[in-house]
Amino acid sequence: MPFEILLGLRYTKAKRRNHFISFISLISMLGIALGVTALIVVLSVMNGFQSELRHKILGVASHIQITGMDGYNRLANWQEVITQSKTHSQVLAAAPFVQSQAMITANLGGNDEVKGVIIRGVLPNLESQVSTFDNSLLKNLIAGEFNIILGYDLAQSLNANIGDKITLIAPQGSATPAGLLPRIKRFKVVDIFKIGMYEYDSALALIHINDAQKLFQYENNSVSGVRLKINDIFDAPKVMRELIQNNYLSANAWLSDWTMSHANFFRAVQIEKTMMFIILSLIVAVAAFNLVSTLVMAVTDKESDIAILRTLGAKKSSILIIFIIQGAITGFVGLALGVLGGVSLALNIDVVVPFIENLLGVQFLSKEVYYISDLPSELHWDDVFGVVIIAFILSLLATIYPSWKASKVNPAAALRYE
Repeated sequence: MPFEILLGLRYTKAKRRNHFISFISLISMLGIALGVTALIVVLSVMNGFQSELRHKILGVASHIQITGMDGYNRLANWQEVITQSKTHSQVLAAAPFVQSQAMITANLGGNDEVKGVIIRGVLPNLESQVSTFDNSLLKNLIAGEFNIILGYDLAQSLNANIGDKITLIAPQGSATPAGLLPRIKRFKVVDIFKIGMYEYDSALALIHINDAQKLFQYENNSVSGVRLKINDIFDAPKVMRELIQNNYLSANAWLSDWTMSHANFFRAVQIEKTMMFIILSLIVAVAAFNLVSTLVMAVTDKESDIAILRTLGAKKSSILIIFIIQGAITGFVGLALGVLGGVSLALNIDVVVPFIENLLGVQFLSKEVYYISDLPSELHWDDVFGVVIIAFILSLLATIYPSWKASKVNPAAALRYE
């Protein structure tokens, strides 16, 4: 083994005459470990947010949506549209829907509650194939019985439970001798769903598609559109273009995909992830530059040793390598501790965060404010690898100046008073 490596290792392990140097070296090591831990955990949490947000939104929203282009935005030949779209290899399932806004009223518990909601009429056996709503929930929607399934927070705000009666007021009016009157229909609450995303749990209600067609006056079995589920959600724009360009759809229809309707959410999370990476990298940089002061003091402490090595024939490049190795080892140990702590915390954040919340009696993510009420984490090893590379390069850069200064030590001046 080259003597430069042996001396670099020995200087790292050796007890120093100046204990303050050892203390600064320890602080530098812990600073790098803390910065790397924070960077890995934050990136994992941002990855978890992206994945969780995508899963919750696309569990209810459409991967690709096909709607009509007539004056009422209605699709008449939806059976043909489903048959044609399924010929594309990426399309896994398709389901029709009727969607409109309405007012929902309930007089439960002695209080009159009125809420604006989005009513989605679905075909139960097909809807379960394109969304996270399963058959056990949707089987309660039977055509002609006017049953309704409410979101959890919507049911809470209405004080509604399973079996209660609520009233829907449709914006489409009915012409009567007394004038234009709103369409009103009583529905029975047969179930309550909870997606875990406040936007849907507080404003979405499901009814059977036949009941929706009657309530909103959809004639000739027309629907609002067709929802498609595809194999790879990131290929949605490509699949949409192919459906249009390759004549998969002969109908006069309008297509949109989830990247058009919900892109702002995911773009915002990606921007935040990038900015947090840059900001937290500065923590690692600050900790790495602490190595500069540590090695400068170490060089001053070892001037006589450097002078003796030079008089024995050691080259300037050898002295340079010795102190680069010493600083690199300090940085590598801090980096290893940071990776170990960051990975461990990222993999167990679902345990650590609830413990801290219970200990402090606070909730970090209120579901009334945020789309996601739990702190998710998804560890990507490519992120860990990127953090390791950046931290190690910063640590090496921090060793260059002190090592260069060590190589410039004048042996005669250093040994003059020894």
